[in-house]
Amino acid sequence: MSESIESMATADSKNGTDYDVVVAGGGPVGLFLAGELRLGGANVLVVERLAEVDETIKAGGINTAGAVSLYRRGLLPDLVAAWERNRWRMRAFLGDRDRDREQGADAPRTPPKFAGHFAGIMMRGDLFDDSDPAFADIGPADGVGLGVPQVELERILGARAERLGVEVRRGVELTGFDADEDAGEVVVRLGSGEDVRAGWLVGCDGGRSTVRKLAGFDFPGTEPEITGYQAVVEMSGGERLGVGWNTTDVGTYVNGPFPGRILTVEFDGPPADRSAPVTAGELQAALRRVSGVDEVTIHEVHSSTRFTDNARQASGYRKGRVLLAGDAAHVHSPFGGQGLNLGLGDAMNLGWKLAAVVRGTAPGSLLDSYTAERHPIGAWVLDWTRAQIAVMRPDRHARALRRVVTDLALTATGTTYLVKQISGVWQHYDLPGDHPLTGQSAPDLELSDGTRLGDHLHAGRALLLDLADDPKLRARAEGYGDRVDVVTVACPGRPELTGLLVRPDGFVAWAADGSDQGDDLDTVLTRWFVAA
Repeated sequence: MSESIESMATADSKNGTDYDVVVAGGGPVGLFLAGELRLGGANVLVVERLAEVDETIKAGGINTAGAVSLYRRGLLPDLVAAWERNRWRMRAFLGDRDRDREQGADAPRTPPKFAGHFAGIMMRGDLFDDSDPAFADIGPADGVGLGVPQVELERILGARAERLGVEVRRGVELTGFDADEDAGEVVVRLGSGEDVRAGWLVGCDGGRSTVRKLAGFDFPGTEPEITGYQAVVEMSGGERLGVGWNTTDVGTYVNGPFPGRILTVEFDGPPADRSAPVTAGELQAALRRVSGVDEVTIHEVHSSTRFTDNARQASGYRKGRVLLAGDAAHVHSPFGGQGLNLGLGDAMNLGWKLAAVVRGTAPGSLLDSYTAERHPIGAWVLDWTRAQIAVMRPDRHARALRRVVTDLALTATGTTYLVKQISGVWQHYDLPGDHPLTGQSAPDLELSDGTRLGDHLHAGRALLLDLADDPKLRARAEGYGDRVDVVTVACPGRPELTGLLVRPDGFVAWAADGSDQGDDLDTVLTRWFVAA
């Protein structure tokens, strides 16, 4: 069930502007959001400062929640292909180097259930209890995103945006804007000298967001205390380094999981200038200090970045006709690989809502639910990364705490708890309703016609599953045809379920068991899919 490009609005913007929405930032979050908006019928322009896809080493994987979002939009084959191209990066986690020699490098692989760490404390797969209910009914996306680097994901989402008809202008920077609520527009000024008029502006332009700063969003948080480097290099003397994550008296360093990839962390305060080019000498000095291996020499730098643990979050994600998503809304250290996945969740949540407001099928107040639902998850991620910094500090108190955390992590209960947090399967929204599934990410039910629930979400519309062939239930969805797809089918694996309403972002808005279909379905449909 492919995305229905033909069914989307192709006319000019509804209010006489040039575009319904301008998205500032053409990284993965901005591109994913633009695709979601386009699925919802919005006319979208993406402006990206960089002329080409950024090859700098960044996020090295997508967690379960992120992979499920992409699967629900029909992108699972692209993820699998990307994982296959990059599986060599995961060999340290998979332990399949011997199998490669026996079966050949081209032998098919199965993505790992998980790979991750907490503050550099690696988790053991044999301690992970995948029978935990939190991991039930995830479907074929489970583990697929692990080892897919950010640059690969950006290419996948860029190709999708192009298929959907999103206009992307690279090498064009947003330099300013004027938002006029009364006129219902935002005039966006571009570095090319052009002004464009849009109904809405979304800042997906990173941690140092121009949109956030110019709009005046509050951005409270905690000050940084580390300087970190991540790079892909050519080096000699690397055989003296420990493999994987290593904790020393000075800080932490990483060697792997593929040749030449290094990472260092020192608790000496933030860098004086994060934007200055990272030199081979700078990386070499940091690696020698942290590892204590003076023989290691860096000859060439292929890709590098500095980072710190500045942890901040916008107090709200909307100011009038300006919204934030991804790193523009929240920044934190990269430990645990949460940032990219958090941004994908923002885009999935915001896209269908903003598109509905643009179409006039929902009131502007629907956008209030974006901050209400996503802000708590962002706050949790910031605290998750702060906790890791506390465990990574080189002082005696932190090292004592680290030993305790390590002991707990290396138990079945501890490992399973940490995997649940890292994977994102715990995420839910506080939605009205008493059913246990309400507010949860929808289980990927296997249906009697051979499809799965996720197959019915590719078009970006809501889904009402009639699992009991109930004409009265289907009648309640009449009049929502362009917003809610109704599918009558059985679910042998969950016979107690008789009905399920899934929002376009894949979260359950309503569910029923037995013969009780609940009068609240009408209220739920009206809340999410009818204009005030």
